[in-house]
Amino acid sequence: MSLLQQFHREAAELQPQLVAWRRDFHMHPELGFQEVRTARIVAEHLRMLGLEVTTGVGKTGVVALIEPDDAPADAATVLLRFDMDALPIQEENDVPYRSQTPGVMHACGHDGHTAVGMGVAQVLARHRNELAGRVKLVFQPAEEGLGGAKAMIADGVLENPRPQASFGLHLWSRLPLNQVVVQPGPLMAGADKVDLIVEGVGGHGALPHETVDAIVVASQIVLAWQTIVSRNINPTTPAVITVGTFHAGSAANVIAGRAELACSIRSFDLETRDFLVRRMREVAEQICAAHGATSTLHFTPGVLPTINSEAGAALMRTVATELVGAENVITQTPAMVGEDMSEFLMAAPGCYVFVGANDPNGPLNSPHHSPTFDFDERMLSTGVALLAGAAARYLEEQANLHASPNLHASPKRSNRS
Repeated sequence: MSLLQQFHREAAELQPQLVAWRRDFHMHPELGFQEVRTARIVAEHLRMLGLEVTTGVGKTGVVALIEPDDAPADAATVLLRFDMDALPIQEENDVPYRSQTPGVMHACGHDGHTAVGMGVAQVLARHRNELAGRVKLVFQPAEEGLGGAKAMIADGVLENPRPQASFGLHLWSRLPLNQVVVQPGPLMAGADKVDLIVEGVGGHGALPHETVDAIVVASQIVLAWQTIVSRNINPTTPAVITVGTFHAGSAANVIAGRAELACSIRSFDLETRDFLVRRMREVAEQICAAHGATSTLHFTPGVLPTINSEAGAALMRTVATELVGAENVITQTPAMVGEDMSEFLMAAPGCYVFVGANDPNGPLNSPHHSPTFDFDERMLSTGVALLAGAAARYLEEQANLHASPNLHASPKRSNRS
């Protein structure tokens, strides 16, 4: 029996425990950088497996290393990442494991990811002397837009030892059970924030000629921004500009002298991201100049595009095919949602995948970030075998190659706008 087959069998045997862990985390969700209870349970489990554990990485993150007793100093290291945080959503599901924390819910499956990570740790620890290198387990806080990956990297998670590749998964509630999306290149978009302040001249609603109406000016900017994607970006290049908030004015008979816009921009490469920001600034400045107003644009970098390497995707495709069959390993149009696994992939190129978690014989699950979100828990054991298998296969290939363990040159960062 191959090592991957053993992982598959042992993960299936762990399924009841995986469900119990997942439901416990679901009942006790914690927001980003507040995952104290979750981190404690994870750390206790890892220590019980005999692993050396580091806590408080990136505030509430947990890191552990699995390695064979005779691992040479130059053995390859692969990173597996699992996110732990919940969302500020009031759960509406009527299930026994419903969230017990008002206004907080695991509405994106991170409770499942954490349970998968604990299962991966248990399976790999049992086989550590059969591994051809080191596996760094990273339980990450604050994935939901709070910069948890960056916080862990700032605390040194990519050092001592430095991983040469990284792998991870996201369960997908609307994809058929145990289908696995594996593809090289972009999987998820980069997501960044743009804030704009328009300064005009306020005044009486009956005397518009004495004012510079910030609402009128900002409204023209909102409409003009939509032409950036439709008329300045190549039609084959995906991009999104969303004006999410527009705040201005204080009374019906007062012309506003100031307007504030908050925007989200999304793209699959940094060059497109930088172009969007540049054009948004130019359009705002020129429209303001035409009306006698001024503007100030502030760009806040968010998450980088999630980009899989060619070699990482090829390895993951091989492992997934052995586990679920070639007919269940698919590709799809990259999603415009963001994911800060991108930070790890940028530093240690590998592969991030979606694993289907919708019962094909039941109704379609609610989407992620919904108050009625849930998923088919049978994907948990598949997730364990998939990531344990990918890590072991990567280390085996590197040992056989006796060469640089880099899967692919890191994608280059562009200058921040």
